[in-house]
Amino acid sequence: PQPHPAVTITSMLLFVLVVALLRQVVGWNAQSVIQSLSRTLISPKCGIIYFNDKQINVNGHARASFRHPSRLVISSTRLYNKRSIKDDGIKSDGEPPLSFRRALLASTLAATTELIFSQQYVRPGFKRLKPTRFIAALGDPQTSEGTGAESWGLWERDPGPRGIPFDQFDEYSSSNGRVAPTGWEIDNQDFWLEEHGIWMETPKYDLSPGKYLVTGGRYQTNVLTIYPRDDESGSKRWSLDKGVLYDVTHLPCRSARYIAEEGRDGSPLQARKEDFPVKPGAEMPAVNGCKKQDYAVLFVTGIADSRS
Repeated sequence: PQPHPAVTITSMLLFVLVVALLRQVVGWNAQSVIQSLSRTLISPKCGIIYFNDKQINVNGHARASFRHPSRLVISSTRLYNKRSIKDDGIKSDGEPPLSFRRALLASTLAATTELIFSQQYVRPGFKRLKPTRFIAALGDPQTSEGTGAESWGLWERDPGPRGIPFDQFDEYSSSNGRVAPTGWEIDNQDFWLEEHGIWMETPKYDLSPGKYLVTGGRYQTNVLTIYPRDDESGSKRWSLDKGVLYDVTHLPCRSARYIAEEGRDGSPLQARKEDFPVKPGAEMPAVNGCKKQDYAVLFVTGIADSRS
């Protein structure tokens, strides 16, 4: 079903308001802000940024070239736009520098706008999913297609709030076949952890063939196609209509599957509390006695409407 006209109008007005606020706050066009700043996570500790999952320590003045039209120069306290940059250093041409606080505000507003749009509006030929679903995906983050989608997982509800907190692992790890407080079956030899160390329920494997609207909650919502299983190899192909897997990965959400190695005492009890929380984009920690497989997390906001 398409969103109610009142919802669509409200979303459009909200978008106009956010864009106007972005222009007022930073003086840049909205596309540059959304594309550049929404990819950048700035640490609360001044002088450290995280860009494309890599930590960059900033001492004094340092340049950082982005893959987008806006080039930023980062100092320990200020962020400048490209019109304030000279080859021999930083020289103001009358424009006020952009503080980290304002950059964070702009980035948050841009990401929030994209997330609201992705949840309130779906493309023609798709129906919106409520609540949002979550895909655990495997693949090269810089590719737009691949195989192996039969090993991907799907959570029909947010697994984090339904999970078991770290301080309750001992209570629920004593034996298999038990049931978590929210009703899912526990397997302490084959389990999933998320970035805060919460023990999650196992997703449903082997995604159904079809088209899904997926986003990483940043600035892109793309169409993911899962193809029928190949009769000879038994594998399923996947592809994105544009962009790469990284573009639709929600970086703050980290997840991994852990399988106990034969003859070893691998279980959630072997996880170390000091390894959590995991930084956005970083790998999940190892758990003693277990094999680990990291997965990317994609938000699923819509699915192809069979009636179209």
